[in-house]
Amino acid sequence: MIRVENLVKKYGNTVASNSLNCRFEEEKVTVILGGSGSGKSTLLRQITGLERPDSGSVYFDGMDLTAANKKSLYEKRRKMGMLFQGSALFNYLNIFENIAFPLREHTKIAENVIKTIVTMKLEMVGLRGTENLMPSQLSGGMMKRVGLARAIVMDPKVIFYDEPTSGLDPISTGVIDKLIKDLNLKLKITSVVVSHDIESSFRIADKIIILFYGDIIAEGTVDEIKNSDDLRVKQFINGEPEGPIPFTRTDRDYLDELLTES
Repeated sequence: MIRVENLVKKYGNTVASNSLNCRFEEEKVTVILGGSGSGKSTLLRQITGLERPDSGSVYFDGMDLTAANKKSLYEKRRKMGMLFQGSALFNYLNIFENIAFPLREHTKIAENVIKTIVTMKLEMVGLRGTENLMPSQLSGGMMKRVGLARAIVMDPKVIFYDEPTSGLDPISTGVIDKLIKDLNLKLKITSVVVSHDIESSFRIADKIIILFYGDIIAEGTVDEIKNSDDLRVKQFINGEPEGPIPFTRTDRDYLDELLTES
């Protein structure tokens, strides 16, 4: 479904994507893991066509997004759904209007059909009957589920999740995890999840990619990641404060200078 080849992106002297090569398999859940500043969000923006790399290619559904014109890019984006970290609901619209928005923006579907589609999508995320509520009346977990209903309302081929469990309690996290897996199976879609939540990622992933300051340091199944011999991977998944991964990028730069001098 998605293939990344030799992707490079720099912001000044900071390398966010360092010649990345990876694949996101069709109808599978792939989780991109990494700490703050590891390049997760940059990679997500590039594979959704929101940001162009300095070099390299991103193939989505057979087309290189990095070389596509605006019209072709917008056409491909109609096959994508997105659950934003903060849900990104319009606070001045009720739940029905929030979910119906993409249908009204991109299609000419009749209102009675839109009503049926919105009801179906809310049913899929367990929120049927909330159509007339406002976002401010919902809990954080419910807002995430409304955002997910909106993400699938156009029947996309792939859904991108940006930190879907961020800020949620353990039960709400479990609900979102189950929805990601269930929707992936029922709708036969491809799911790409950006996260730093280890437990959640292990529950939902068919494949995990771990980034470390713009480099892919591990890629494989949950069991392969758990059994990795890479000390950086072990430190990250175990949440250990001491190890080869410095606390900040500044620490790493200082470490590189020390190593160079020695």
